[in-house]
Amino acid sequence: MSLDLVNNQPVIETSRFVLRPLRDSDSGLIALYTGDERVARMTSSIPHPMPPGAVEAFVARAKASEREEDIWAIDGTPDDGDELKGIISLKRMDRNQSEVSFWIVPLFWNTGLASEALEALVTANPLKNAAMFATVFQDNPASARVMIHSGFEYLGDAETFSVSRNANVPTWTYSRKL
Repeated sequence: MSLDLVNNQPVIETSRFVLRPLRDSDSGLIALYTGDERVARMTSSIPHPMPPGAVEAFVARAKASEREEDIWAIDGTPDDGDELKGIISLKRMDRNQSEVSFWIVPLFWNTGLASEALEALVTANPLKNAAMFATVFQDNPASARVMIHSGFEYLGDAETFSVSRNANVPTWTYSRKL
Protein backbone atom coordinates (compact mmCIF):
# COMPACT_ATOMS: atom_id res chain seq x y z
CA MET A 1 0.00 0.00 0.00
CA SER A 2 1.43 3.35 -1.04
CA LEU A 3 0.63 6.67 0.63
CA ASP A 4 1.60 9.54 -1.69
CA LEU A 5 0.28 12.99 -0.75
CA VAL A 6 -1.92 15.07 -3.07
CA ASN A 7 -3.31 18.36 -1.69
CA ASN A 8 -2.27 17.34 1.85
CA GLN A 9 -4.26 14.15 1.42
CA PRO A 10 -2.73 10.72 0.88
CA VAL A 11 -3.34 8.49 -2.11
CA ILE A 12 -4.04 5.00 -0.75
CA GLU A 13 -3.22 2.20 -3.18
CA THR A 14 -4.61 -1.31 -3.09
CA SER A 15 -4.38 -4.12 -5.61
CA ARG A 16 -7.89 -3.46 -6.95
CA PHE A 17 -8.31 0.31 -6.74
CA VAL A 18 -6.83 3.58 -5.51
CA LEU A 19 -8.35 5.91 -2.97
CA ARG A 20 -7.37 9.33 -4.31
CA PRO A 21 -8.39 12.91 -3.63
CA LEU A 22 -11.20 14.25 -5.79
CA ARG A 23 -10.40 16.26 -8.89
CA ASP A 24 -12.53 18.59 -10.99
CA SER A 25 -12.93 15.95 -13.71
CA ASP A 26 -14.84 13.73 -11.22
CA SER A 27 -17.78 16.16 -11.15
CA GLY A 28 -19.63 14.62 -14.10
CA LEU A 29 -19.51 11.06 -12.78
CA ILE A 30 -20.37 12.16 -9.24
CA ALA A 31 -23.40 14.03 -10.62
CA LEU A 32 -24.42 10.97 -12.65
CA TYR A 33 -24.18 8.52 -9.77
CA THR A 34 -25.58 10.76 -7.02
CA GLY A 35 -28.48 11.51 -9.36
CA ASP A 36 -29.56 7.91 -8.72
CA GLU A 37 -32.18 8.13 -5.97
CA ARG A 38 -31.00 4.79 -4.53
CA VAL A 39 -27.61 6.37 -3.76
CA ALA A 40 -28.98 9.67 -2.42
CA ARG A 41 -31.53 7.97 -0.13
CA MET A 42 -28.84 6.00 1.70
CA THR A 43 -26.87 9.13 2.64
CA SER A 44 -27.68 11.98 4.97
CA SER A 45 -26.20 14.74 2.81
CA ILE A 46 -26.92 14.06 -0.88
CA PRO A 47 -30.04 15.90 -2.08
CA HIS A 48 -32.36 14.41 -4.67
CA PRO A 49 -32.68 15.83 -7.17
CA MET A 50 -29.20 17.35 -7.10
CA PRO A 51 -29.36 21.16 -7.48
CA PRO A 52 -27.24 22.82 -10.18
CA GLY A 53 -23.70 23.55 -9.02
CA ALA A 54 -23.92 21.32 -5.92
CA VAL A 55 -21.46 18.70 -7.18
CA GLU A 56 -18.93 21.33 -8.26
CA ALA A 57 -19.20 22.97 -4.81
CA PHE A 58 -18.71 19.55 -3.17
CA VAL A 59 -15.53 18.91 -5.21
CA ALA A 60 -14.24 22.42 -4.45
CA ARG A 61 -14.76 21.84 -0.69
CA ALA A 62 -12.99 18.49 -0.96
CA LYS A 63 -9.97 20.12 -2.63
CA ALA A 64 -9.71 23.08 -0.22
CA SER A 65 -6.55 23.16 1.87
CA GLU A 66 -8.59 24.16 4.95
CA ARG A 67 -11.27 21.48 5.17
CA GLU A 68 -12.97 19.45 7.87
CA GLU A 69 -13.33 16.32 5.74
CA ASP A 70 -10.95 14.35 3.55
CA ILE A 71 -12.81 12.80 0.62
CA TRP A 72 -11.45 10.08 -1.67
CA ALA A 73 -12.65 8.75 -4.99
CA ILE A 74 -12.62 4.97 -5.20
CA ASP A 75 -10.79 4.79 -8.54
CA GLY A 76 -10.63 1.41 -10.32
CA THR A 77 -8.34 2.44 -13.19
CA PRO A 78 -5.25 0.67 -11.75
CA ASP A 79 -7.13 -2.60 -12.33
CA ASP A 80 -8.49 -1.44 -15.73
CA GLY A 81 -11.79 -0.67 -14.01
CA ASP A 82 -14.07 2.32 -13.79
CA GLU A 83 -12.58 5.69 -12.84
CA LEU A 84 -15.19 6.29 -10.13
CA LYS A 85 -16.71 3.39 -8.22
CA GLY A 86 -17.76 5.42 -5.21
CA ILE A 87 -16.69 7.92 -2.57
CA ILE A 88 -15.32 7.40 0.95
CA SER A 89 -14.51 10.12 3.46
CA LEU A 90 -13.29 10.95 6.94
CA LYS A 91 -14.77 13.94 8.75
CA ARG A 92 -12.63 15.23 11.60
CA MET A 93 -14.18 15.14 15.07
CA ASP A 94 -12.79 16.15 18.45
CA ARG A 95 -10.64 13.87 20.65
CA ASN A 96 -8.63 12.46 17.70
CA GLN A 97 -11.64 10.78 16.09
CA SER A 98 -13.23 10.83 12.64
CA GLU A 99 -16.57 9.91 11.17
CA VAL A 100 -16.34 7.69 8.12
CA SER A 101 -18.95 7.71 5.38
CA PHE A 102 -19.16 6.22 1.92
CA TRP A 103 -21.38 5.53 -1.03
CA ILE A 104 -20.83 3.02 -3.80
CA VAL A 105 -22.04 3.12 -7.41
CA PRO A 106 -24.97 0.65 -7.61
CA LEU A 107 -23.20 -1.41 -10.29
CA PHE A 108 -20.64 -2.36 -7.61
CA TRP A 109 -23.06 -3.12 -4.76
CA ASN A 110 -22.54 -6.57 -3.22
CA THR A 111 -19.04 -6.97 -4.70
CA GLY A 112 -17.03 -6.39 -1.52
CA LEU A 113 -15.86 -3.00 -2.78
CA ALA A 114 -17.21 -1.03 0.20
CA SER A 115 -15.58 -3.41 2.69
CA GLU A 116 -12.26 -3.26 0.83
CA ALA A 117 -12.33 0.53 0.65
CA LEU A 118 -13.16 0.84 4.33
CA GLU A 119 -10.45 -1.67 5.28
CA ALA A 120 -7.89 0.25 3.19
CA LEU A 121 -8.84 3.52 4.88
CA VAL A 122 -8.73 2.00 8.37
CA THR A 123 -5.38 0.33 7.68
CA ALA A 124 -3.85 3.53 6.31
CA ASN A 125 -5.43 5.62 9.10
CA PRO A 126 -4.35 8.81 7.27
CA LEU A 127 -5.52 11.16 10.04
CA LYS A 128 -3.80 9.05 12.71
CA ASN A 129 -7.08 8.73 14.59
CA ALA A 130 -7.61 6.86 17.81
CA ALA A 131 -11.12 5.88 16.69
CA MET A 132 -13.50 6.05 13.75
CA PHE A 133 -17.28 6.27 13.93
CA ALA A 134 -20.03 5.70 11.39
CA THR A 135 -23.80 5.86 11.21
CA VAL A 136 -25.88 3.66 8.94
CA PHE A 137 -29.56 4.01 8.12
CA GLN A 138 -31.46 1.10 9.62
CA ASP A 139 -33.06 0.38 6.24
CA ASN A 140 -29.58 -0.20 4.77
CA PRO A 141 -28.46 -3.54 6.26
CA ALA A 142 -25.79 -3.96 3.55
CA SER A 143 -23.86 -0.98 4.93
CA ALA A 144 -24.29 -2.33 8.45
CA ARG A 145 -22.67 -5.59 7.29
CA VAL A 146 -19.77 -3.57 5.80
CA MET A 147 -19.20 -1.91 9.18
CA ILE A 148 -19.28 -5.18 11.10
CA HIS A 149 -17.09 -6.95 8.52
CA SER A 150 -14.53 -4.15 8.90
CA GLY A 151 -14.28 -4.56 12.67
CA PHE A 152 -16.63 -1.75 13.73
CA GLU A 153 -18.71 -2.43 16.83
CA TYR A 154 -22.34 -1.50 17.29
CA LEU A 155 -22.83 1.36 19.79
CA GLY A 156 -26.55 2.06 19.65
CA ASP A 157 -29.52 3.54 17.86
CA ALA A 158 -30.02 7.19 16.96
CA GLU A 159 -31.50 9.18 14.11
CA THR A 160 -30.06 11.48 11.46
CA PHE A 161 -31.69 13.95 9.11
CA SER A 162 -31.59 12.86 5.46
CA VAL A 163 -31.64 15.69 2.93
CA SER A 164 -32.99 13.50 0.11
CA ARG A 165 -35.77 12.09 2.28
CA ASN A 166 -36.43 15.42 4.03
CA ALA A 167 -36.91 13.47 7.26
CA ASN A 168 -35.16 12.09 10.29
CA VAL A 169 -34.15 8.49 9.66
CA PRO A 170 -33.37 5.85 12.32
CA THR A 171 -29.68 4.89 12.35
CA TRP A 172 -27.29 2.41 13.88
CA THR A 173 -24.01 3.86 15.19
CA TYR A 174 -20.70 1.98 14.99
CA SER A 175 -17.16 2.64 16.20
CA ARG A 176 -13.74 1.14 15.79
CA LYS A 177 -10.79 1.81 18.04
CA LEU A 178 -7.52 2.09 16.12
